[in-house]
Amino acid sequence: MTDTQSFQDTPPAGPGPRRRLVLVGHGMVGHRLVERLVERGATAAWTVTVLAEEPRPAYDRVHLTSLFDGTTAPQLSFDHEGRFCAEHGVDLRLGDPAVEIDRAARTVRTASGAVLGYDALVLATGSAPFVPPIPGRDAAGCFVYRTIEDVEAITEYAAGCQVGAVVGGGLLGLEAAGALSRLGLRTHVVEFAPRLMAVQVDDAGGRALRNRIEQLDITVHTGTRTDEVLLDESGAARGMRMLRLGTGPETPDEEVTLDAPIIVFAAGIRARDQLARDCGLPVGARGGVVVDEWCRTEDPDIYAVGECAQAVDGRVYGLVAPGYRMAETVADLLAAPDQAEAFTGADTSTKLKLLGVDVASFGDAFAATPGAHTAVFHDTSANVFKKLVITGEGHLLGGILVGDADAYDQLRPYSGAGLPLPAPAERYLLPAGSGDAPPSGPDALPDSANICSCHNVAKGRIRAAILDQGATDLAAIKSCTKAGTGCGSCVPLLTKILEGELTAAGIEVDHGICPHFAHTRAELAEIVLAKRIPTFARLLREHGRPGGDLRDGCEVCKPAVASILASYAGLLGTEAHVLAGEQASLQDTNDHFLANLQKNGSYSVVPRIPGGEITAASLIVIGEVARDFGLYTKITGGQRIDLFGARVEQLPLIWRRLVDAGFESGHAYGKSLRTVKSCVGSAWCRYGVQDSSSLAVELELRYRGLRSPHKLKSAVSGCARECAEAQSKDFGIIATELGWNLYVGGNGGYRPRHADLLAENLDRDRLIQVIDRFLMFYVRTADRLERTAPWLERLDGGLDHLRAVVLEDSLGIAADLEAAMAAHITSYRDEWAAVLGDPEKLSRFVSFVNAPEAPDPSIAFEVEREQIKPLMQIGRREEPVHS
Repeated sequence: MTDTQSFQDTPPAGPGPRRRLVLVGHGMVGHRLVERLVERGATAAWTVTVLAEEPRPAYDRVHLTSLFDGTTAPQLSFDHEGRFCAEHGVDLRLGDPAVEIDRAARTVRTASGAVLGYDALVLATGSAPFVPPIPGRDAAGCFVYRTIEDVEAITEYAAGCQVGAVVGGGLLGLEAAGALSRLGLRTHVVEFAPRLMAVQVDDAGGRALRNRIEQLDITVHTGTRTDEVLLDESGAARGMRMLRLGTGPETPDEEVTLDAPIIVFAAGIRARDQLARDCGLPVGARGGVVVDEWCRTEDPDIYAVGECAQAVDGRVYGLVAPGYRMAETVADLLAAPDQAEAFTGADTSTKLKLLGVDVASFGDAFAATPGAHTAVFHDTSANVFKKLVITGEGHLLGGILVGDADAYDQLRPYSGAGLPLPAPAERYLLPAGSGDAPPSGPDALPDSANICSCHNVAKGRIRAAILDQGATDLAAIKSCTKAGTGCGSCVPLLTKILEGELTAAGIEVDHGICPHFAHTRAELAEIVLAKRIPTFARLLREHGRPGGDLRDGCEVCKPAVASILASYAGLLGTEAHVLAGEQASLQDTNDHFLANLQKNGSYSVVPRIPGGEITAASLIVIGEVARDFGLYTKITGGQRIDLFGARVEQLPLIWRRLVDAGFESGHAYGKSLRTVKSCVGSAWCRYGVQDSSSLAVELELRYRGLRSPHKLKSAVSGCARECAEAQSKDFGIIATELGWNLYVGGNGGYRPRHADLLAENLDRDRLIQVIDRFLMFYVRTADRLERTAPWLERLDGGLDHLRAVVLEDSLGIAADLEAAMAAHITSYRDEWAAVLGDPEKLSRFVSFVNAPEAPDPSIAFEVEREQIKPLMQIGRREEPVHS
């Protein structure tokens, strides 16, 4: 601690006669300070005035990007319309920031000219985005990414752009890149450092992160300096001039240009400390108001918290959790000095999903501690990187997780806690299903484990809220402890702790699928099957929660029940078509139109091509349809052809051509079987040992249209060379000299998982019998939107239990499972053929109800590589059906 920070060695004596508190700033940290004062009952002793620069009360900046996914500004608010402040007598002044502090007179002057006296003054002015001092940075088209107003301005300007660039590859920069990508722009990220997220991840983690992000069609430029914003004739931005830094004599620096009419600067932050500078308070060499361990400045009546403060450890914290801790220190000091805890540093752990990629960093992630050792897992094919830093005694110091951060909740509480890990470090790194899993779940954590770093809430405090304060749901836990109300990354672990404690106390845990049903999806499936309930309305009436609104369901239960009813339509003797009667009202956007909604409001058409086999005549039909309707065509990884760009009123016309040529729906829009991929097998390949193509066609035709909790993918490989990649599928088959090996529970999605070997050397009849049982057992027991990979990991008894059920009939339900599959096969009808023969169903396929033949004018395209591509219409969020 420096001399300027050693203002006192003990906590202050308390507020004494001081009764006027002025808080400058109403961001996340400022609002937390107000909340803490209210919790401590301090508003009875202090008159609190909050001076807010923004025109709206505090809101959740951490989740700013959610505005691009349909979240509204009021939903982000911590104090909607200032009601919280008003209810507790806090004078919140919006849009009237402080502009001058007179320390001698102990007054603050605001932009409106008001002069307020204070007994205590807290600076919570936060930070400002750093914009490199380069020519053109103030031109039209240049933005920062910090406030709701910034988001609104970016959204409006992006409507006329196709390409965007972000300067900065840290946390904020990648969030901004995600925003531009969501707006439909081809996005570039420019980072001066040699890797992305240089503060949080090392070189290997940075490579894995970069590879993941580039797979999302975002171009990354690391080791690149932005030198100038290039302007067009009107003075608006048209691109950037950059210097790609060389790494040696053979790769010298290279000047490059990038065409991008919208540029977002997200290259870091700078503490907003000008008020403090102007009134003579000390600031750090790199900015930030210097404070002691009680967040007090050199002036005993002035405090600073959050991103505008340089803490006692010399750091300016750019995360919300340390800011909350500082706010709580000051609030406690003003309300109850004897109970205040000094702020000497904070947990800077981060767990985020950036552009859909899990990234976590915690503790000593770079092994700076003397004697530290590292354990590393790096899957370059899946771009998953995990590193744990440990002591010689096996104590966890920190770690980095990229691409798979599932172990974060289990590991972070041990980081720096001086407690040995319950299992060797390497067991936490290996993918699920690859060996003995380490002890997991909340029971493996001690009560001292910090669960919520934003509010510094330990597991013991959460347990006390449940056992002593009667908290029986997540909302009550949040209210009692504040855990889960910050960044939200601890909510899954909070839920597990809550369920574990309630179960241990003999209290029934509510696993209901939604507010309308107290049952899980699996339980609803059993009810439908056992009682032969054919409709959602009857199920809701007879088994909905008593006392609730039983007229309608919700977006959770309606599609889940619709899937169950479709899965068992053959057994129930009901109409299986998803657009028949009541079923039509239960579907989500894609099933409403039997097609996948694309980013610009158009739809895709995906005919089934079983096993990837297709005749020349059928290929010609697809080509003619694509040509005549001007569609984009692409051969997929699932061995079929996707046609993109159809307007909703064109879908029946396109499918009439395809159905007449013998094609069926490929169910790309539904939670059902997508494809059964195959190699050519023994029919053509000199290495093939079985006819994989024939089996793939047979299986795809057998299971087509099977509605399930989530999509299903399969593959058949004709030999051990595995050209069809069967081990990454929900169920995959690999030929052997003696028959077929069946693998289940694979997933090639966002969290890749190799499938597990369920049975070996099966003949054809036994193979199909086992697959029938496996699929119907999954349909019966899985949760909503749960793929086979997490279902298998969650299944009690895991793979051994599954083997016992489907191979040995340990539950005595094998005949029922086979009967359910047989009923599905018998009742299958092509969905699109049924639509074309039903005028009522056909009447749905219009853009405008009052003008059925009129196309949607908001759907637009551009041409790239001689094919159409969506021209994104900003603000489009809903399905294109207008009344």
